[in-house]
Amino acid sequence: MGDDGSKKKTCNHIILVHGASHGAWCWYKLSTLLTSAGYRVTVPDLAAAGIDERRLEDVLTFADYSKPLLEIVVSLPADERVMLVGHSFGGMSIALAAEMFPEKVAAAVFLTAFLPDCTAPPSFVIDKLFEVPISVWMDTQFKTYTAEEKRPASVLFGPQFLESRLYQLSPPEDITLAKTLIRITSLFLDDLRSRPPFTADRYGSVDKVFIVCEQDFTIPEQHQRWMIENYPVKEVKSIEAVDHMAMVSKPKELCQCLMEIASKYS
Repeated sequence: MGDDGSKKKTCNHIILVHGASHGAWCWYKLSTLLTSAGYRVTVPDLAAAGIDERRLEDVLTFADYSKPLLEIVVSLPADERVMLVGHSFGGMSIALAAEMFPEKVAAAVFLTAFLPDCTAPPSFVIDKLFEVPISVWMDTQFKTYTAEEKRPASVLFGPQFLESRLYQLSPPEDITLAKTLIRITSLFLDDLRSRPPFTADRYGSVDKVFIVCEQDFTIPEQHQRWMIENYPVKEVKSIEAVDHMAMVSKPKELCQCLMEIASKYS
């Protein structure tokens, strides 16, 4: 019997976008699970991240940083739509991709990620998080530069911060991996503060799902739910007993979440 078109297709192509200081490597467990389940998975390194050869001083703007993702999305066949999954700061990059190419995005999934709205500059949800005492960031190193130096302010997560606030529920071997592979990065806050809000007719038109990580000490659950209240999404899912790095601490549960989302948004 032929397909009468009444059966909804699953979004089969998933793009996983890492957060600050990380790279494609942090998705290794989830990428394996999704690929084994029959999904096409693309996992880019953003500029000056992972094994990308650029240095941070070569990446002056947030758009430059996100360029590897944007290049993938723009290269998709005309009839293909993808599910974007952004983790942490990766939420900002998938928001930019949704703003630029809304017709290519079946769903934008924010995994304990920054969720910008359509009224404030994109930096707003990050600036609100940084209202906490600087001591929360422990041994993380922040550095600013003068306008003449033409470099974005940088951040490098410290080993104590990694163990206590990013990976506190993750296997020890993944903490060791992170300590080996994380790179200095930027949150490009000056650039994001100067950008206009994302637009309602482009970014706002894309279906969005937020996955709450309940034991996240980096973007705490309270801040995650504040972002959702500030800019409601199509659907909210939640994973219990999981830290900021859900892709390594609860990969099977996260995989199940993403498969459920892919089956609903095509």
